Amino acid sequence: MELPDEEAVANGEAEEMNRELSAEAPLREPHSYQSHFGGMVRKKAYIFDGLGNFYNKEWDLTEGRGNEFCWYHAELPKGHQKLSQSAQYLIGVLCPPLKLQDILSLVSNGPFCGYVDGALVFRVNSPGPPSSDFTFRIAARITKNSVITVSLGRVPRLGFSPVGQSLLSEIPSVESPSYHRGEQREKSGIVIGEHVLEFLLTMNHSEEADNPVPKSVSNLVVHIVDTHVDHLQDVVTKLEIELDSVELQMDKGGLALKKQMLDDRRFPKMHLDLQRLLQVIAHGEQVFPRVRERCSSKQWFLSEDITSLEELIGRLRRLKENVGFIANRVTAIQAGLDSWQAEQINRKLYYLSFLSIIFLPLSIVTGVFGMNVGGVPWTEQKDPTVKNGFRNVMLLCVAMLLLALLCFSFPVLYTRIAAWHRRRAMKRSWSLNRKSYLKRTHGIEAQERRGYLRI
Repeated sequence: MELPDEEAVANGEAEEMNRELSAEAPLREPHSYQSHFGGMVRKKAYIFDGLGNFYNKEWDLTEGRGNEFCWYHAELPKGHQKLSQSAQYLIGVLCPPLKLQDILSLVSNGPFCGYVDGALVFRVNSPGPPSSDFTFRIAARITKNSVITVSLGRVPRLGFSPVGQSLLSEIPSVESPSYHRGEQREKSGIVIGEHVLEFLLTMNHSEEADNPVPKSVSNLVVHIVDTHVDHLQDVVTKLEIELDSVELQMDKGGLALKKQMLDDRRFPKMHLDLQRLLQVIAHGEQVFPRVRERCSSKQWFLSEDITSLEELIGRLRRLKENVGFIANRVTAIQAGLDSWQAEQINRKLYYLSFLSIIFLPLSIVTGVFGMNVGGVPWTEQKDPTVKNGFRNVMLLCVAMLLLALLCFSFPVLYTRIAAWHRRRAMKRSWSLNRKSYLKRTHGIEAQERRGYLRI
């Protein structure tokens, strides 16, 4: 929203209000650890006038007056830090005026909804590694004129920005190979890449500039829960698109692709990510109904926002069912790969068994006779009584080999003979039935010629 004059006036009023508050409240010496981790946390602060306008403000954690209310949002970095380190980040950003119990209620893992120091606090924090894309953490501290939220990483569409800066408000044209890299605008408008368009298609929401500006704290709470559910929906949509592309690759790919997927353990890892996602949704199913019950007793929480919370809880339950369907698909694909791997192993064992059938009788013959027979070539054995010994042994080996092959192919021959016998029996039965049918029809025609039909 482009309101420079109003924004300047509002900022002047906010500064004047902050000066009044600072004059009334006693000054406290800043702690030495406040600026130690301040740069690691991204901070956003807004003030709303209750009439549909919002303005940026300083990070002073003061509450609004009258119809005005403030919102302070802190984004923890997604990395490999421990939970205690995340708590240190928040202590450096939110203390004072918050106390240690407030910090612990916002940063701890697990679902929670209750009152802490007179403020309503709820959190949906999954205990997974912070660097994972399937670890979601959102917590909020709600009072009548202020809301403080903490998230792990950036939550799409959570903040606000002017409408003129939105990409969705432009008239775009998709980038083609004929465009140059440095080119920004064409006749039809701004040029966007194909990957940007694919990214926008995976989003279940618009940009921050298209967010309706809340007019009350209850609208802001619904907005926070809505963006959290939309974030989960985005992740589920990306998983569905990835799963569809993997299935298409498996249909087109060969043995190397399937073997690579088995070696990379792609589907077990995807199944683990889905279980983490189900855990986050289960936490939301526990927390958000309790938030609705506690907020329904507040006079400043509007009834239409209670209805919106009920709708969001229903969306969360349907999202859980969708994740369950995706998990079943992943399990089915993994079962198909396991059966394919077992089939490949059985085929190799089949070839090995075939070779064993061929060489086992030969090894038995050579082991029994020890090749100590007469008539072996190039041994200059001239005795007429033993000159045909080697030939006899070779004939015996060939006979045993043919016998082994006959036993090996006996099931196939038996199947073909049985099929031929069934076909022959069916033809014979068909010919007999045809003759009896002709006899019956001939008798009926003769009876019709006599003028009556035999019953």
